Amino acid sequence: MLVSEVMAQQTQVQRAAEAYPEFLRRFPTLAALASADTEEVVRAFSGLGYYRRARLLHAAARAIVALGSWPTSADELARLPGVGPYTAAAVAAFAFAGTVPPVDGNVSRVTARVRALHLPLGSAALLRAGREWAGQLYGHVRTPEVWEAVMELGATVCTPSSPRCGACPLRRVCAAAATESADAFPSPRSRRDRERQLWASVWLEGPGRSVLLRRVEDGTLLRGLWLPPFAVLAPGEDPAGRARALAREMGWRGLLVEAGPVRHSITHRSITILPFVGAGEVGRVSEGSAAWSWQDPDHPAVPSSTLLGKLAAACRGPSAVAFVTDPEEE
Repeated sequence: MLVSEVMAQQTQVQRAAEAYPEFLRRFPTLAALASADTEEVVRAFSGLGYYRRARLLHAAARAIVALGSWPTSADELARLPGVGPYTAAAVAAFAFAGTVPPVDGNVSRVTARVRALHLPLGSAALLRAGREWAGQLYGHVRTPEVWEAVMELGATVCTPSSPRCGACPLRRVCAAAATESADAFPSPRSRRDRERQLWASVWLEGPGRSVLLRRVEDGTLLRGLWLPPFAVLAPGEDPAGRARALAREMGWRGLLVEAGPVRHSITHRSITILPFVGAGEVGRVSEGSAAWSWQDPDHPAVPSSTLLGKLAAACRGPSAVAFVTDPEEE
């Protein structure tokens, strides 16, 4: 239950459902998860994004093993690393018959419409209203399944757009349905401006078409993942010059070929990556440090990101446009 809830955070349910069976195959018990290497757990999250969740899930498993038994209440579960109020309430309710309502986006939306609340999703006020209303439902039907029913109602009937009010079992007590104004609730969220970043990256291929990756040590979103070396460019900074500096760190001083740009998004960041490909026989460089590794980009044995596949497509395709030389080689 904890694994499925963590996987579904900020990830499409279908993608989480596809990854879930393989994750349980690798880590069939809590003890197996707790004793695993952190990188192995992060690798099992490949393709789901937000890899910090994997590290926190691993830390939570270790914390439970250290306790000697599962915490069963929402308050106890919320003390585990990375377990927020909703996840704690959901695990407590559906695994241990807890009585604290788990309020997700679906429950919030249904609450806003039933009570005609002009409040945005995710707001503290709507979360409080959702808990109060869901708690009242539990008072009439004392089983956590009543909350699961509301979640399913929000996912299939009381949908964000074009809700099917005529098919809703709550239509007689729904204030929004009574005024045919369901689309007006909840209120729109305020949009957060997206941060735009420009990165330079270097792609070096060695024997067997393996690619030199570096473990990301800074930043919370990509930390611990393995990617071709990259640098966030300052405004006005020369991408080719930064790429040459990265290549020297890798032990490569030959030609670089600029490939086509790659687009990638991480939370509220829109990133454009400018990859530069080593031209010519690269050989094995930067093998003396544990922070570097030659990997098959199609099947890396280290935890990586979907960004690796995007870079592979750009750097191995016909999009190279210019040669960049290292001034020390001229």
